[in-house]
Amino acid sequence: MSFEFGNRLRISIFGQSHAKAIGVVVHGLPAGERIDLQAVEAFMARRSPGQSTLTTPRKEADVPQILSGIVDGRTCGAPLSMMLENKDTRSRDYEKIRDVPRPMQADYPAFVKTGGMNDIRGSGQFSGRLTAPLCFAGAVCIQLLERHGVSVGSHFASIAGITDRRFDPVTVDATILSALSAKTFPVLDEVAGEEMRAAVAAARDDQDSVGGIVECCAVGFPAGYGDPMFDGLENNLARALFGIPAVKGVEFGAGFSASEMRGSAHNDAFYYTDTGEIKTRTNRHGGILGGMSTGMPILFRVAFKPTPSIGREQDSVSLSRKENTKLVIEGRHDPCVVLRAYPAVEAAAAIVLLDYLLTGM
Repeated sequence: MSFEFGNRLRISIFGQSHAKAIGVVVHGLPAGERIDLQAVEAFMARRSPGQSTLTTPRKEADVPQILSGIVDGRTCGAPLSMMLENKDTRSRDYEKIRDVPRPMQADYPAFVKTGGMNDIRGSGQFSGRLTAPLCFAGAVCIQLLERHGVSVGSHFASIAGITDRRFDPVTVDATILSALSAKTFPVLDEVAGEEMRAAVAAARDDQDSVGGIVECCAVGFPAGYGDPMFDGLENNLARALFGIPAVKGVEFGAGFSASEMRGSAHNDAFYYTDTGEIKTRTNRHGGILGGMSTGMPILFRVAFKPTPSIGREQDSVSLSRKENTKLVIEGRHDPCVVLRAYPAVEAAAAIVLLDYLLTGM
């Protein structure tokens, strides 16, 4: 199983949801880069549980313990390694699913793959808990990207079918992305945000869950980065994003709606700006053509499934008795993973983009 990603900049995530600790090792960071750990912790806090009544009540401080790679606040050229202790675990909540796999979770295929040796506590290495070290690595990368003039941000494009305004694919800028990052519920339309909150609360009260879509954007990324045909910018972004548990789809630019357009309606016309830059008047390509960046905002959307762990009785099987059975899942779970997943989307994108900048065209 692979928990590593990247080329020149490479991350390796370790641990399980209820293990003693989880963490990440980041290889390839340039020496001498100042890292603001307070800003890193603030970024990580956006995905931490307990931010509202709409997320799991599990409490984890998630204060990163730096093991190597930073001296006097700067990277020293050694791998940057960090760990987070797991403290608020309730492993007893997962005993029954050792024999009865949860619908739409990784329990059954993990049982087959490992011969029953998979860690079922908190979903083990398949848990969304492992997005915490991903967010640490991404938060570090975001600081370096900003020094290259690149900003990354996101918002809830939809939750439970309730839609926010979309980013303007041409005019979205760092100011808009920064304003969203300061919000605990990042939406462009506050009325839509209130409707989303109500939908999540209703699902929670009904012992159910909802899914949603995160729209993410990177601005200031230069043109020409990426390679056809299997190492394109879209390829690597999608690979990193699908590493986030519960992700079921990724689309760039106009995405699937492009299939319904004529070429004359979909094509983005090039033009020279007053300063001599080449831009496109529209941005249905989402900032990427032929696997390479164009200099326009890199725009994509990530679809998340509803949280599989719900309080309602569900059908499953007993692996030991080899018979059909019923399952009621206990424990603490998010009624909507999107509320805590959006920083992980930003983190995954930042890691990929910084890797390209460090590797070169």
